[in-house]
Amino acid sequence: MENQRPITDWLPTTMKEVKKRDWDELDVVLISGDSYVDHPSFGTAVIGRIIEDEGFKVAILAQPNWTDDLRDFKKFGKPKYFFGITSGCMDSMVNHYTASKRKRSTDAYTAGGQSGHRPDYAVSTYSKIIKDLYPDTPILIGGIEASLRRVTHYDYWSDQLAPSILSSSLADLLVYGMGEQPLREVLQLLKKGVPFHQLTMVKQTAYLRPKIDSIPKNKNWEDITLNSHEKCLKDKKAFASNFKHIEQESNKTFAKRIIQEVSHNNLIINPPFQTMTEKEIDHSFDLPYTRLPHPKYKKRGTIPAYEMIKFSINMHRGCFGGCSFCTISAHQGKFIASRSENSILKEVNQVTEMNDFKGYISDIGGPSANMYKLKGKDLAICDKCVAPSCIHPVICSNLDTDHSAMTALYQKVDAHPKVKKAFVGSGIRYDLLTPSYNKKGDQESMLQYMTQLQKRHVSGRLKVAPEHTASDTLRLMRKPSFDHFKSFKKIYDKIDDKFNLNQKLIPYFISSHPGCEEEDMANLAVETKELGFELEQVQDFTPTPMTVATVIYYSGYHPYTLKPYYTPKSKKEKQKQHRFFFWYKKENQDWIKSKLVNAKDNTLLDRLLKKDNNKPKWLKDKHNQNSNPINKKSKAFRKKNKKR
Repeated sequence: MENQRPITDWLPTTMKEVKKRDWDELDVVLISGDSYVDHPSFGTAVIGRIIEDEGFKVAILAQPNWTDDLRDFKKFGKPKYFFGITSGCMDSMVNHYTASKRKRSTDAYTAGGQSGHRPDYAVSTYSKIIKDLYPDTPILIGGIEASLRRVTHYDYWSDQLAPSILSSSLADLLVYGMGEQPLREVLQLLKKGVPFHQLTMVKQTAYLRPKIDSIPKNKNWEDITLNSHEKCLKDKKAFASNFKHIEQESNKTFAKRIIQEVSHNNLIINPPFQTMTEKEIDHSFDLPYTRLPHPKYKKRGTIPAYEMIKFSINMHRGCFGGCSFCTISAHQGKFIASRSENSILKEVNQVTEMNDFKGYISDIGGPSANMYKLKGKDLAICDKCVAPSCIHPVICSNLDTDHSAMTALYQKVDAHPKVKKAFVGSGIRYDLLTPSYNKKGDQESMLQYMTQLQKRHVSGRLKVAPEHTASDTLRLMRKPSFDHFKSFKKIYDKIDDKFNLNQKLIPYFISSHPGCEEEDMANLAVETKELGFELEQVQDFTPTPMTVATVIYYSGYHPYTLKPYYTPKSKKEKQKQHRFFFWYKKENQDWIKSKLVNAKDNTLLDRLLKKDNNKPKWLKDKHNQNSNPINKKSKAFRKKNKKR
């Protein structure tokens, strides 16, 4: 039974637990900004289990107090090899603040949902404390906060450019992306006796080296040099132009090593490993996790993030969508690493044996649920590709989008005797399932997948992310035309009606994205209203490091074209755009009416606020959709609202 597990089933979190394993010293101490959950969805647990799997003695220091006498940081003493530091599953600033920079009152990755158990800029804060206490012990940083801040980046919360986090943290080595492969190589080299400071050739790592020292040579790697951090501070266009190279090299099969001058140092970012093989990713997921929070949290309450995923299963990693505002490909890569069917079904068995399992798997998915097993038909073509997205501006002709493996897997999970329902809670890429966009895809496999999904795996609501309706904004987002979402909705509605399912389609949208103006939001409100939506899943664009949209937000330039773009930045501008989402709320209708009247745009006004909610004739007429007048920007609206 779960509540009878010995404490040694978890990695140790106290010296008492270390002693129970008869260890006299530790090889590695991991410091995390999250509560410790021993589950493959929590990075600290994965890293800890890999270190254990390589034969090292490891302990976890979860959410140490950084404001007192620092006794938490001292309790394990000095490890033999290194300290590993992460902010946790989220960037600590995204975890702490909303898009409007308001402090959040809760923390989903902390027991009891309590906020205040990790510092701002957690990686740097923890690392500097350790460097002060144990100056001779190496520090390795990783996780999403370190990964996405590995090079000169815009920090939204301080509103300034920051150098590589290696500069602010004083850490010795940074692992970026998913850390299993580089970490194993680091550990294996340490076992062979290689000193930590000589770990300069490990792929998917970064470090600082004084400019007076030569850059280590590697005959197998080409180098690319970015504009220096100091030049980026002086020239926003120089900063923008860097990102094209960063994004491309992060998503290549055979990438170049990146060099950037930072003050008196060279930042050296080694090329990434190739995508994990099925055997490698299976090994990571098959490690002996308890799948439970550490018992020490029982009196403090549940961990909300764990409660959300405790009965979920991750089938794959990576995303080839390359959306301009998203960090998934920057961290996990654009190529999909898929688990084997056997590994997934083994985890299904584990979930069904949990004490409080009631027969419902909350999610069987991934970053985008319907990318499992999808890859290039000819991998040699993929090896030469530099495109950040495999599906924008069109779906690559070399991409195999056959959904039959997913459909078959869903059916096997569905047939498990202890599973009543296995839901797909993570969002799907609707464009992969829409013949109008995926023109060369196997339509039979698309329809079979959709039918299986809607009949058996939707919990009343299916999440999809068109993100916007304006063509110009969608192109900037690397998302397809909204017309394709309309086509998808017809397919969805047809299946829903055929089987009398009565399941809602829930679209996600973003306001204040670079390139988006108030008129675009007014059009969005009209288009979604006429499709019968009262929007719920909406958000204001938040600039996060390592995305195209964030580069545009800060610099004003697109990193690939260096073309200037407008971005709404002020609190007032952002609030105005956000209000259009909620046109149906009475408190917003007078404001919207005033906006549209002043712009003399009676067409939009009538269509948005008229009481008759019948769909207009053009929406029913397939041939007229392409000439939808909403897609044509109103000169009057633009002229009236250009004053910021």
